[in-house]
Amino acid sequence: MTVAVLTAGGNTEQLGHHLGRAVENGVTREELIEAITHVTLYAGWPRGMSAMGVATQLFTDNK
Repeated sequence: MTVAVLTAGGNTEQLGHHLGRAVENGVTREELIEAITHVTLYAGWPRGMSAMGVATQLFTDNK
């Protein structure tokens, strides 16, 4: 829920932390990417792609 709200609001500065916490709490990376993709359709492409950039960077760095 937090990831979706941060994505929709364009608040990417907080997103990295909450993506990491979501993974720690059992949400899969695939589920998070799906959530961001879904929100993008409603919140707009620029916000969604900004969020996807944060997720991609975080997940690439933490492989």
